[in-house]
Amino acid sequence: MSIFVLMGELKNLSASRLLLLFTGGAALLFIIAPMAGMFLSLKAPHLFETIADSKVSHSIGLTLSVSFLATLFSSVFAIPLAYVLARRNFPLKGLVEALIDIPVVIPHSAAGIALLGFISRDSVVGSLASKAGFTLIGSPVAIGMAMAFVSLPFLINAAKEGFAAVPVRLEHAAATLGAGEWTIFSRITLPLASRSVVSGLVMMFARGMSEFGAVVIVAYHPMTTPVLIFDRFNSFGLDYARPVAAIFIVITLLLFFVLRAYQKNR
Repeated sequence: MSIFVLMGELKNLSASRLLLLFTGGAALLFIIAPMAGMFLSLKAPHLFETIADSKVSHSIGLTLSVSFLATLFSSVFAIPLAYVLARRNFPLKGLVEALIDIPVVIPHSAAGIALLGFISRDSVVGSLASKAGFTLIGSPVAIGMAMAFVSLPFLINAAKEGFAAVPVRLEHAAATLGAGEWTIFSRITLPLASRSVVSGLVMMFARGMSEFGAVVIVAYHPMTTPVLIFDRFNSFGLDYARPVAAIFIVITLLLFFVLRAYQKNR
């Protein structure tokens, strides 16, 4: 009986709606099929060995912690910049907005090369770090810088849209009541734009922890999980790289769903 009902519903659908369902389903299948195939191809011995491997757990911990710290540190500078871009007009504002989007459009290997020159011992930043007894290249700091470089536009653009959506009249009303600029920002504008800001933070964190191209150039060791996946694939083949990729995907998806649920509840 249900089959006939389904066939009747399909007959009632217009051609344009069927086309939308087909194209949308094809796009969704393109996203799901490779991951489903990877999980179905997992071999239990390799999976259990990978779960017990301390190098894998260390790389996952390093990836998540550095991405989180890079997002947290960058937000101190990115959120005020997003507010200025949303609320102020100034000369060359369009150029500034274009510069912010550069890390999204350039190859990430090129971003890694640019960062490598920025933190090398011959650079001002690298020489200052060397004098302090610290080498940036091959350090968690370099990893965090690479993650932040490629993911910062997601936070700035999302926060800027959130600030722009807050009615200016609310800020003006608070100003007429004697509130200072910091009070207006912290108690009115930021809370009202918090949904977009949190979304930007989540996207920056997620994009940072998945970065490979820029990270592998500035710090092959210590290995983040994307670098470890590449290293195992390059050294031992697909059977040894696939379990690491599957474990990392599961952890990142769970973490992403938790963050999205928190954002939705807010």
